Amino acid sequence: MEKIVILTGAGISAESGISTFRDEGGLWAQHAIEDVATPEAFRRDPDLVHRFYNARRAQAAEVAPNAAHLALARLQERHRGEVVLVTQNVDALHEAAGSRAVLHMHGALAGALCARCEARWPAPMVMATRDACPICGAAATRPDIVWFGEMPYGMEAIWQHLEEADVFAAIGTSGNVYPAAAFAQHAGRAGAQTIELNLEASQNTRDFAETRLGRASVIVPEWVDAVLGN
Repeated sequence: MEKIVILTGAGISAESGISTFRDEGGLWAQHAIEDVATPEAFRRDPDLVHRFYNARRAQAAEVAPNAAHLALARLQERHRGEVVLVTQNVDALHEAAGSRAVLHMHGALAGALCARCEARWPAPMVMATRDACPICGAAATRPDIVWFGEMPYGMEAIWQHLEEADVFAAIGTSGNVYPAAAFAQHAGRAGAQTIELNLEASQNTRDFAETRLGRASVIVPEWVDAVLGN
């Protein structure tokens, strides 16, 4: 049976109201990436980093899945083969839509991580530097987010899924960030059909056999309907 591997990026959550890196006036526009999304930033000013991610967590709590998230959950439920969902997003909109076993390669706003012992636990809505790790007691709490310069989570499993895929789809991704930007080439070399669904062509659009442009809430449900034969 056909195995489908899907990568989603910021573009799929933008219509739900989650800011992307490039949004003018959004949370990211108020801060330089190197000030809030690197290990060095956390060592330099952990309070600023926590304030930023507390704001992102609050923003994410106020939004709902859109038609694209719901369509992918429907695909997972109804497709006779395996559907593997990998996301670069740190929100929980896929889960809220009903998707299961989502691979969050860049971590999740819902998680907390001890920078000393690497223990993990559910994040409260507001986190602070002084919060003690429930395992080792160190005041070294950080968001369980993969920052620039850190290794994304689950890469061994993701590469394996890509090699086994019959279809690889990238939805709402910029094609700027590696290793995700290499997924289409990797899956294509292994024999997968590759398709990009995006608002505009990504930086690596040449790596895809097919590109469909438009709003995710429109083109993703259309694609899912076609896959399911509706």
